[in-house]
Amino acid sequence: MSQELKRILIEGYQEEKVQRQEYDEGWAQIYSAKQNDLILQSEMIGVEVKLNKLCAVIMVGNVRGYIPQEFSGVTDAHAFRRLLGEPVAFKIVSYDREGETFIASRQAALEHMEGLTWKWLELDAVITAVVRSVEPKLLTIDIGGISVELPVQEFGYGWIEDLREEVQAGDHLKVKVVELDKENKIVKISKKAAERSPWPDCTQRYHVKGEYVGKVSGVAEYGVFVNLERGVDALVTHMRFERVKRGERVFVRIYGVDPKRERIYARITRKL
Repeated sequence: MSQELKRILIEGYQEEKVQRQEYDEGWAQIYSAKQNDLILQSEMIGVEVKLNKLCAVIMVGNVRGYIPQEFSGVTDAHAFRRLLGEPVAFKIVSYDREGETFIASRQAALEHMEGLTWKWLELDAVITAVVRSVEPKLLTIDIGGISVELPVQEFGYGWIEDLREEVQAGDHLKVKVVELDKENKIVKISKKAAERSPWPDCTQRYHVKGEYVGKVSGVAEYGVFVNLERGVDALVTHMRFERVKRGERVFVRIYGVDPKRERIYARITRKL
């Protein structure tokens, strides 16, 4: 039972008070969400300290609400602040009609969505996921309230030096479910598996002893990666007397093609 309904039952229905209170669409959404256990979504527009607690600021229509960090689903203040400007899902915890504000919980919404997601999630399903955080070699992805890690090897075909150059928090990606254990709540995803492989076709375009133009896409201890086309990088040996840098254009001569391992082996003949 809502606080408003309790008040009416205790104090009695006072028509003049109801008439003075104009209909507000924002409050209608808040009442409906609380009564029907619904999830709402709004952009996190600010961070404030209320009663010594760090809180996210959200809006439902013209009504200002707060999500305390303890109800946010993240324990780190920096991660909490990184949600600024992002749409966040939440459930109404309580409201103060006279004070024109409400308290919400993102954690409750995530748990609600997670339960629903585990029910419909299937192996090999291609779904839309939201990037929550980005590290050079790792993404944290949200799929319907479930947090999943996506390593750089599963982001796409070809060599990727730094994921921060490819994607940012809030981006939507198509991913494929490649491993699923509902009983133990284990799920693994791959963006690469949801894409068409360039390798069956590209092996017809690159031949042993052929020489091709490429761009250095990464430099590792064990060799250099040279991009020949989107999703196709050759692993080349270090030059004997020179060093190359990312972005430099070079000529490479191929001495091995391994379609099964998705590898082209080559050496740099000269810089451009």
